Amino acid sequence: MSLLTEKKPAGSVPAAEPTRRRPARRKGAAGRFAVSGFLWVYAVIAVAPLLVMVFSSLRTTREMARSPLALPLNPNFASYTKAWVQASFGTFFVNSLLVTIGSVLISTVVSLLAAYALARSKSRVTSIVEAVFLSGLMLPVYLAILPVFYLLDAMGLVDNKFGLVMLYAALGIPFSVFVLTSFFRQLPLELEEAARIDGAGSFTMFWHIMLPLVKPAIATVVVFRFVPIWNDFFYPLILMRSKENYTLPVGLTTFFGEYQTDWPTLFAGLVIATIPLVVLFLVATKQIVAGLTAGMSK
Repeated sequence: MSLLTEKKPAGSVPAAEPTRRRPARRKGAAGRFAVSGFLWVYAVIAVAPLLVMVFSSLRTTREMARSPLALPLNPNFASYTKAWVQASFGTFFVNSLLVTIGSVLISTVVSLLAAYALARSKSRVTSIVEAVFLSGLMLPVYLAILPVFYLLDAMGLVDNKFGLVMLYAALGIPFSVFVLTSFFRQLPLELEEAARIDGAGSFTMFWHIMLPLVKPAIATVVVFRFVPIWNDFFYPLILMRSKENYTLPVGLTTFFGEYQTDWPTLFAGLVIATIPLVVLFLVATKQIVAGLTAGMSK
């Protein structure tokens, strides 16, 4: 037997062992495939009710009774005209837009100012004020319907869209202040100190420096307040008396009859009511994801 061994040149790098990495790559590919499959299944389950709603709005009541889940072979758009014109759905749509946008705008502006002040002040009074805001998250708002009704009635705001706007704005302030205060506290104080050295006033610093930095938080607050107000049925049902002040959820009840329901017109109304929410999510998806994932990498 020879004792001589083959000498490797100095500085040579040993060959890699590709066989050891293959299981990890296969495991990673399998994980990505499983996640993608789960997301596709979830997307189909989420989109299916929307497709059924759209297809049902394009069919007649007789076709729906014969085959509830069939495709609209002869699409009929008359239900949309009937919902928008004859059923006054245009009025309900405008009322919902006014109430939702007005209340979200007021609650967001008030919450931005309050949150910025709470985030930058460390006094005992500030802690008490913040605790008062946060206590609003713990109160079941529907149990306060009697005091709210008597208060709005005394102010002459029952069956009034402005009263509904102020009510929704007040209900949204605790959540908005909670979210925005957390974001303002993450911003470094050095930014404000540098702005003051450059001669910026309080309004300039807040409007041109702080607000652009908290855009994801603002988008999150707007979406999380817009959706429940747009879909709310309880308060408009209690506080609105006349049909011309109905919002979309209450207006949908006009399609239900005692002995018969106009299902295509009802589904057409649901499609019209869903369009603003779909547009909002498509426009603000990037900002919403940024707001929800902010701070996760720290």
